[in-house]
Amino acid sequence: MPIRLYDTARQEIVPFEPPGLVRMYVCGITPYDSTHLGHAATYLAYDVLIRRLEELGHEVALVRNVTDVDDSILPKARQLGVNYLDLADAEMARFRSDMEALGMRPPIAEPRATEAVPQIIDLVSRLLAAGHAYRANGSVYFEVSTFPAYGSLSRLGREEMLRIAAERGGRPDDPAKRDPLDFTLWQRSADDEPAWDAPFGPGRPGWHIECSAMVLAAHGPTLDLHGGGTDLIFPHHESEIAQSTSITGEPLARHWMHSAMVAYDGEKMSKSLGNLVFVSDLLKVADPRAIRLALLRHHYRAGFEWFDTDLDEGRALLRRLLAAGDCGSHPGFSGGADPGPFAERVRAALDDDLDVPRALDALDDLASAILSGGDHREAPAALVELARLVGVDLAVRAPTG
Repeated sequence: MPIRLYDTARQEIVPFEPPGLVRMYVCGITPYDSTHLGHAATYLAYDVLIRRLEELGHEVALVRNVTDVDDSILPKARQLGVNYLDLADAEMARFRSDMEALGMRPPIAEPRATEAVPQIIDLVSRLLAAGHAYRANGSVYFEVSTFPAYGSLSRLGREEMLRIAAERGGRPDDPAKRDPLDFTLWQRSADDEPAWDAPFGPGRPGWHIECSAMVLAAHGPTLDLHGGGTDLIFPHHESEIAQSTSITGEPLARHWMHSAMVAYDGEKMSKSLGNLVFVSDLLKVADPRAIRLALLRHHYRAGFEWFDTDLDEGRALLRRLLAAGDCGSHPGFSGGADPGPFAERVRAALDDDLDVPRALDALDDLASAILSGGDHREAPAALVELARLVGVDLAVRAPTG
């Protein structure tokens, strides 16, 4: 049976049957602040999916971009009095360190928007030539009326799209636009912002076109799976589809996977509220495997609230798994549980819309059965292997605080 995953475009759980080589693109961070739990929860979901696909015999080519020039990083660099690329380098180093600590599979490529500017300029030129874009007031805009399927991913009405666009930097009140929903492909730079020469005037890329260029360069016109957080469905991914498909005539992705947002103590976790929980801070006080387990206890599509007690539960589960996994190394160990049924439960849960919480329950039950005794000496080794499937290495002996 194939893995079944929720597809955002179809709004239902469907079989995910990719080819042997899975072309996957997950939107990365804008590196102007530290890695927070929202980032970690998102990338953990794709990491577990990759592990399961690899176990099934697939090769996964994950590309995760870096948005190192946009309307978020430039003001932050200005505020700090540093070059925006220096800020991006420092935050990307911290991000990679956090991801490595949490046991994430690294991407095969991590393209940066500033490196893709020539391809971006080419795409904007082609959209202008094809009549999908227009120039106004030194900028270039995509004209959504030329793409009737705009809104098919998010399935939002016009008024809702306008509201969200205003919240997420889409500037629907820009008087240069023919339609408030039109979005920026290329924009005139402020005096203290970076600018690149282009046939349609000096400036810098819009946010959405950056990913279209990087997807095309890395994987071609169509991905097997495109992912990111639910906050990217509109306008980012919706706009990506419009501009990419207008150029290639092909669907941008065969499957759309999105992970839900994380709140903290009852409030949405966000930079504006100042209530972010940073991975680097948790790593100072906890085993990274405990952090990983605490986050994986929540289904990727279920938005959740992080409470400080979540980490305690992750620590407790890790202690139980370590104790059971270590049983096989003790001379007096006489057996354990039959690992077969538990292994079936783990894999069945992962194949059922990546239900990692249910898979962790099966691992916990196997650990309890091992600790209670039995006649299957291979059970601890099986537990260690199954835990690796969700990215937890029980063979490492380290403090579990």
